[in-house]
Amino acid sequence: MTTSTPVSTPRPKQGSPLLYFLCFVMAVFIGILIFAYVVTKRTHPVYLDEHGRPVNPLPAQQSRQAK
Repeated sequence: MTTSTPVSTPRPKQGSPLLYFLCFVMAVFIGILIFAYVVTKRTHPVYLDEHGRPVNPLPAQQSRQAK
């Protein structure tokens, strides 16, 4: 006498909507950080004192001014 038991097939786990939302928020945050880094690298601010002279010029600029 044999009895057959139904074999359950494993279903793929379904992610919760909260997990997808948190991944989306993390991706947006990293994107904002990368965007801010690129923008700040592209702009080279020169800080001036009260007389309009650069406060701390770059070393390459110092060597050009000394000549």
